[in-house]
Amino acid sequence: MKPEISKRIAEQLGVRVGQVESTIRLLEDGNTIPFIARYRKEATGTLDEIQLRAIEDAVDKYNALAARMAAILKSLNEQGVLTDELKQQVETCQDLRSLEAVYLPFKPRRRTKAAIAREQGLQPLADLMLLQERIGQPRTVVLKRYVDSKKELPDTDAVLSGALDIVAEQWADDAETRQWLYDQAFKFGKISSKVKRGKKSAEGAAKFEQYFDRQESLARVPGHRVLAMLRGSDEGILRVGIAIDDEREIRTLQRRLVTNRQFEFFSDLNDCATDCYKRLLLPATESTILGQLKETAGEEAIAVFGKNLNDLLMAPPAGPKVTMGIDPGFRTGCKVAVVDETGQFLTNTTIYPTAPKNDVAGAEGKLVDLIKKHKVELIAIGNGTASRETDAFVGEVLKKHKFGDIAKVMVSESGASIYSASDLAVKEFPDLDITVRGAISIARRLQDPLAELVKSDPKSIGVGQYQHDVNQTKLRKCLDRVVESCVNSVGVDLNMASAALLSHVAGIGPKLADNIVEHRNSNGRFEDRKQLLKVPKLGKKAFLQAAGFLRIRDGEQPLDNSAVHPESYPVAKRMAKALKSDLAKLVGSPTLVQKLKAPEFVSDEVGLPTVEDIISELAKPGRDPRSAFKFVKFNDAVNDIKDLKPNQILEGVITNVTHFGAFVDLGVHQDGLIHVSQLSNEFVSDPNDVVSVGDVVKVKVLEVDVDRKRISVTRKF
Repeated sequence: MKPEISKRIAEQLGVRVGQVESTIRLLEDGNTIPFIARYRKEATGTLDEIQLRAIEDAVDKYNALAARMAAILKSLNEQGVLTDELKQQVETCQDLRSLEAVYLPFKPRRRTKAAIAREQGLQPLADLMLLQERIGQPRTVVLKRYVDSKKELPDTDAVLSGALDIVAEQWADDAETRQWLYDQAFKFGKISSKVKRGKKSAEGAAKFEQYFDRQESLARVPGHRVLAMLRGSDEGILRVGIAIDDEREIRTLQRRLVTNRQFEFFSDLNDCATDCYKRLLLPATESTILGQLKETAGEEAIAVFGKNLNDLLMAPPAGPKVTMGIDPGFRTGCKVAVVDETGQFLTNTTIYPTAPKNDVAGAEGKLVDLIKKHKVELIAIGNGTASRETDAFVGEVLKKHKFGDIAKVMVSESGASIYSASDLAVKEFPDLDITVRGAISIARRLQDPLAELVKSDPKSIGVGQYQHDVNQTKLRKCLDRVVESCVNSVGVDLNMASAALLSHVAGIGPKLADNIVEHRNSNGRFEDRKQLLKVPKLGKKAFLQAAGFLRIRDGEQPLDNSAVHPESYPVAKRMAKALKSDLAKLVGSPTLVQKLKAPEFVSDEVGLPTVEDIISELAKPGRDPRSAFKFVKFNDAVNDIKDLKPNQILEGVITNVTHFGAFVDLGVHQDGLIHVSQLSNEFVSDPNDVVSVGDVVKVKVLEVDVDRKRISVTRKF
């Protein structure tokens, strides 16, 4: 990476050049972001994961720019048009849009009207017109020189039209002119959406009703509305474009381009400027702006998705407790599965406590037997069809049989059915029905949301905003990063984790994850981290990246159940020795740890940030960064949207956060919307500032539209 690029990145991100250069070197050496953020703080000057990702993205952006720049220079050279001046223009571009603007006049394109005119030999005439210097001859005299029926130029009108086509294209290709109209449009223009003729009553049109005739400032339109309009366009319901004062812009363009009133073709050039604007400049500008709006809105939506996914994955775990998972249903019954403290499947059955069978007594008997036999501590109920009816039934059983210490919790089913039918689920439970796999997944989601949800495609979990309309490559990159960050932040139990979970640990990946599980199945549990080096294909590089994020409970080395990296074990041992204690007593003893003075253990190899991390980890080894477990208590009298009434106060759980508000599950099979204006008594610019996915909140019902299944609620009461 060139020094000037590192300097530019540092200026953009507000960090030191040395921090950028160190980060780039670490990345080029194959180190992962979680590893760098946690174990290479001295090298990066304690940059956090967000800053490291920003540097990585900036490097990728400049690499993409450099690659495109090289391709363009090669094309210009092959065309024989590459001058020193043009080369300098290309090499000084700092973004792809300005680079493409420089390249546009030389870009190979389809056979345009101007290209045909050039083939007819009209370029000299076009050049004459572009000079706008008085000729001293009548127009017709000049034009007649180019009349040639063999070239399909039978008269002066055909000659004039062809020459003006060349002029219009050259004007439209001018980077300054295109930038001028782009700036004008963004400053004064509006994005416009109108319903297409005959589409008002089309299937699916109702959801775009507010966009049937709408205009908003291009500079201020929110991203979610841009994506909504563009989706309406993609579905053939809306016509989306840019509204701008064409007459004013044309007059301004004419003054910019047509400068000599004494020129014989002055009037023709004015008409040409109008044609250039309507036929070439405006459509190109509209396409560029709509594309940029979509890209920006997509990036915002991806950020929302990433934040929501992070909150969902980092939801508090109920912990290692025997858990019953229930996948509710009416006609096919409720699938029940029990898993042990570690999530291992124990047994399953089907009960029919609701219509049409209404076998309440039989369902009750089976439930009680399973609870007693397996000492069930938690019951997870999926929030899909028949969930509230099943929840009410389970509540009555627990109350009747005095299982007061057993908590029942409603759990989101989003993505569970997709996981249940996946190759991963089939491999894990080849002999179980797909619905039973779903019940197992629901139980495990309650025990440890992170460990279970990593098995599902993040897009199926339902915490996004127009996730199917955004750049899928960028979305996948964002989601992979979020999962990687969450998994490594929490840490992974090496002896219990699934291959799906292990695959997200820094330095491992799917293949090594499978190898770890196979080695564990063949050789028994890992007793210390060093045994990882015996796993096929897991070398020293992968071990270095992964070891600190893997935990071994009750192993031979007490530090193996902490975030202290094996490379720092000697430092921890020196600490124990300094206290005249042994390591086993020091680990997990805040009283002993507080006697340590970090500066005394700093050396040329280990800096203060790492020493402080080691001391912090010794005090609370393997601490889980997730908050304490809590769950929502739905109103037993409210089971359906028809049960909702204005002014009701209800408890719910946030399921999704967008730029325009947050959605809350009230236990009625249809989420309510808390508009951004209703999230707080104080002004809220970003809903993420006040709520997160998984938050338990109290709301008041404002409005219920049963037919359209819309619920409006507020937190302002």
